[in-house]
Amino acid sequence: MTDRIFPRIQRGFLYFLLYSFIGWVYEIFLEVVVYRWGYSDRGVLFGPYCPVYGVGALVFLLCFGRLMARPGSPAFRAVRVLLVFLGCMLTATALELATSYFLEALTGSWPWQTYVNYGIHFQGRIALSPSIRFGLGGVLFLYILQPLFRRLVGALPNRTRSIVFWVLLAAFVLDNVLTILTRL
Repeated sequence: MTDRIFPRIQRGFLYFLLYSFIGWVYEIFLEVVVYRWGYSDRGVLFGPYCPVYGVGALVFLLCFGRLMARPGSPAFRAVRVLLVFLGCMLTATALELATSYFLEALTGSWPWQTYVNYGIHFQGRIALSPSIRFGLGGVLFLYILQPLFRRLVGALPNRTRSIVFWVLLAAFVLDNVLTILTRL
């Protein structure tokens, strides 16, 4: 049984880190290129990743993976894309809201307090514009990136995947410990 579960845990963690890194790059891109605020590290940890994106990606996989795998008529496939968009939008918004409260309790703030500048927002914690982008990002993630990452991670030999998993897990745990220690 563990022969089937542990490789799934390894793949899930590698997906988590890949999407956490992509989320960090996305946040930096928005800051530097779109809003032209200049560079600042948008992560809450030392490493180049935003774990909320990795958690969101895993939640999307758990919530919508089966829906994505279901065959159907062309009309159902079009409706499915709309359902995935709305589901990702709502799920990511709920995750972002919960994360803002968690980070506020842990660190006293949350990185996206700029949402008060958006026309439609709730306490600067969530806003309509980012929620729509999360829906679009979820569709991009599930239909384009995840199949690519599944092939990429699946192509790794078991031993190589295991070594990469343990090294990255150790680095991630160390990053979390150092972050907590520096905030005390």
